Amino acid sequence: MPGVRQLLAFGRLSPLLAASGLVALFVLLPLLALAGIAAQGSGDMWPHLIATVLPDALLQTGMLLVGVGVLTLVMAVPCAFLVATCTFPGRRVLEWALLLPLAVPGYIVAFSYLDVLHPLGPVQEALRALLGIANPRDLRLPDVRSTGGCILVLSAVLYPYVYLSARASFVLQSAAALEVARTLGASRTRAFLRIALPLARPAIVAGLTLVLLETLGDIGASEFLGVRTLTVSIYSTWVNRSNLPGAAQIALVMLSLVLVLILVERAARRAKRFVATGSARPQAPTALTGLAGLAAAAWCAVPVTLGFLVPFTHLAVSAVRRVSETGLPERIFGEAFTTSVIALCATALAIGLGLVVTEAQRLTRAPAASAFARLASLGYAVPGTVLAVGLLSPLAGFDNALDAAMRQAFGVSTGLILSGSGAALVAALAIRFLAIPVGGIEAGFTKLSPHLDMAARSLGCSGPATVKRIHLPLLRPALATAALLVFVDAMKELPATLLLRPLGLETLATHVYGEAARGTYEDGALAALLILLVGLGPVILLARMSASALRASCNSPRSVSSSPKG
Repeated sequence: MPGVRQLLAFGRLSPLLAASGLVALFVLLPLLALAGIAAQGSGDMWPHLIATVLPDALLQTGMLLVGVGVLTLVMAVPCAFLVATCTFPGRRVLEWALLLPLAVPGYIVAFSYLDVLHPLGPVQEALRALLGIANPRDLRLPDVRSTGGCILVLSAVLYPYVYLSARASFVLQSAAALEVARTLGASRTRAFLRIALPLARPAIVAGLTLVLLETLGDIGASEFLGVRTLTVSIYSTWVNRSNLPGAAQIALVMLSLVLVLILVERAARRAKRFVATGSARPQAPTALTGLAGLAAAAWCAVPVTLGFLVPFTHLAVSAVRRVSETGLPERIFGEAFTTSVIALCATALAIGLGLVVTEAQRLTRAPAASAFARLASLGYAVPGTVLAVGLLSPLAGFDNALDAAMRQAFGVSTGLILSGSGAALVAALAIRFLAIPVGGIEAGFTKLSPHLDMAARSLGCSGPATVKRIHLPLLRPALATAALLVFVDAMKELPATLLLRPLGLETLATHVYGEAARGTYEDGALAALLILLVGLGPVILLARMSASALRASCNSPRSVSSSPKG
């Protein structure tokens, strides 16, 4: 009987579904613990936070989010439209170069600009020499340690999220819609504002949401540049004031902002849907020559210069100068090794958990498996500081329970196995970036026909055998790409590392943070340069993959949305 066979098959696979549920619970655990920690605060703590901490933190966070959102759109959307629909000098280089700032963490760009724009730094010294001014006090540029400076730095690093999604949308738009607008008398600018931009709005909003989530979770750039955001307040309340419940309460406020951003993004995309009106013809690129071509190239070159060329050049020069003067610092090798080990462990854990979740979706076909996969991907939307605060309590509780049991049974103290070691940090990083392997493996499964699984079953393969002999070999490219992205993100993650690292453990990211806090920028240049160079690999891979995908989409029959539906 088919129904009985299906039930038996589901029974055999139920352990996989249960494992997927445990992965989702593992991701939700810090958020549940966060509420418990916040509830431990004394009755007068919340009024104190409302009166003294939250107003300023909320104001500065709001100003930062609005400023970064607006400047990111100004940087990214015109560049995406120019690259997608026009030809001009340097376009082929700028098409992928506009993604390079993704390789540079925000705190490293802030670290670089603090030195570059210092009153005694290279920019102001060159200006004084050019203008014949001897006294540094006679020429002072606006201080980069400000909300405006932080907005500029984060926008220069994060705009590629909007650029990527907007460029793809502009490339895939039908030429017919714009041509009709032009025949009705609309100028090129008006056609862009009234047709192309509204059609690209869902993609732009999706990229902008990622930008705002990254801005909300930033701690390095904000603290370096003197902006007291919610993230900085969580860190200072926990570390400087030793007030974990207060930090948890601020983290809950921050988490509510994250949920608001996600809900707004989904509402914005639901409010503007588009239906296909037939097969689409790609737009023929418009040739920009003369001053128009130079202006387009200059506009696209500005974000690359601010977000990549300036920090990379400064770090390279500073690192070479420091190494030539004092040689390679001995501790840099140990920190690089420690960073690599932590990143590798986090990558292995994230890939393993991602496989459990996605295989449960593939093999069980149960609605619950899809729900577990969505819950497992929530970690990417949660800032590292919030995860760190939420993870500390359950891990410490496990350590204390294990220690008490071992003392009672064997008279041996186990100490803090998880919360006192790098295990807590590895767990936080795996939760934070679990969405990457889940999304990557799901995308890989879309290219594998379900008939492969049916054929394997008909030949007597069990579920584990199907995974080992069919899925894993065919998913190798998706797994490798996801592993590379998780590894690099874990290498440069700062907030969770600052809060969860064991005493005495230094990574490249915390090295850069410490040198910036002390004002010894050249001493941290080599560590910052290493992080940047490691991040270049996945960015180049991402650039090649996105370009190939867009070319394939343009060369294949497709349907593109062109008429709005409310």
